[in-house]
Amino acid sequence: MINFFDTANIYSVGRSEEITGELLKDSRDDVIIATKVFFSSSGVRTRGIPNQIGLSRKIIRREIRESLKRLNMDYIDLYQIHRLDPMPIEEILRSLNHLINEGKVLHIGASSMFAWQFAKSLWIAEKYGLEPFRTMQNHYNLIYREEEREMMPLCKDQGIGVIPWSPLARGFLSGRYSRLNEPDSPRVRSDPNLKKRYFHPTDFDVLEAVVELAKNKGVSPAQIALAWMFSKDFVSSLILGTTKVNHVEQAVEALDIKLSNEEIKSIEDPYKPHTIIGHS
Repeated sequence: MINFFDTANIYSVGRSEEITGELLKDSRDDVIIATKVFFSSSGVRTRGIPNQIGLSRKIIRREIRESLKRLNMDYIDLYQIHRLDPMPIEEILRSLNHLINEGKVLHIGASSMFAWQFAKSLWIAEKYGLEPFRTMQNHYNLIYREEEREMMPLCKDQGIGVIPWSPLARGFLSGRYSRLNEPDSPRVRSDPNLKKRYFHPTDFDVLEAVVELAKNKGVSPAQIALAWMFSKDFVSSLILGTTKVNHVEQAVEALDIKLSNEEIKSIEDPYKPHTIIGHS
């Protein structure tokens, strides 16, 4: 059963929250609703505009009010900061803790930051007796594994739930692309970050290993990439976006695909270190 649904105030300028709320209104007690705050629900993404994006108390209170209204719910299970604001982390945590005390939020989570920043937030919460971030939503997949160096060990040690975003590397791990051809798809044309983050020669080394293993097991490359994610004991759930019903069905089927240690090694070995991406 799929019972975890993640959205954000900025997705489709708030429309995503409205659809999520409408879809799940009759199942509220059976599901976990997660949304995010940092970017403005008005669609503004430019930093430096006063009271538009960030994690000031004013912005957090405005955005929780609007998110609850769009979701048509009286509380959110998991309220996550979409990015880290340069303001003192204690102030951010206190603002979020007020929402917990008011019953508007059950738990808080973080996303997309360096491990030292997340460790500092956990220390600050403990020091001041505040409710800490309970989850980390970070950039992690077979093509980008830099989070294994510090963030994943930190989360595992501290009992933090890990909810990686982009488990299929924005569709790169679906198997539709080849190093022999110039990439072209609706996603490539509409998503400048796809070619910017992936499509390096060493990324294709990983992709080709995934495609080969998928052929041997009679499943899709995307299912292999997801099965690999599910094999990691520090991963609690995944943030998977789909446009077709069969994509959801294949993702659920991937839960039953078990990879041996040798198979995992075959798709991990081609990996080469990347520069840090996904924090901005």
